[in-house]
Amino acid sequence: MQLSPKEQNFLNDAKSQEILCIKKYNNYADQAQDPELKQIFQKLAGKEQEHLNSINQILSGQIPAVNQQNQQQQQQQQTQKQASWQGQTGFVNQQDADLCHDILSTEKYASQTYDTAIFEFRDPNIRQVLNHIQKEEQEHGEEIFNYMQSKGMYKVQ
Repeated sequence: MQLSPKEQNFLNDAKSQEILCIKKYNNYADQAQDPELKQIFQKLAGKEQEHLNSINQILSGQIPAVNQQNQQQQQQQQTQKQASWQGQTGFVNQQDADLCHDILSTEKYASQTYDTAIFEFRDPNIRQVLNHIQKEEQEHGEEIFNYMQSKGMYKVQ
């Protein structure tokens, strides 16, 4: 599979974004005060590493498999967590809130990066992989949002 220069540029942008996400999640896991938030950050750092691995595979000419079963399990776990978060109140602390706001902005940007890239690729298999990654980025943002809302850090107005 031969990538065009434009496709390579999009992938390199996505790669840079994934590296930034991994660094932030690992750093923020160390800084977070709430053990639940630490765990979320550690888990999402692992997911971002999977995204980086997929991007590197595409850059090296391989098309990674999209694991639908893993996606279904993740959705079930997320639904269970959402249900357990409902009814919890209380503000953890401003430092955790700042970390969450920053990483939520980062996830929004990452999702937009993939939104644009998807339309620039000729290979439908690559578009499928990028679409899968984008969906997971949105789920990461949703998980952070749900945590923030449950802790009183984010008010929907």
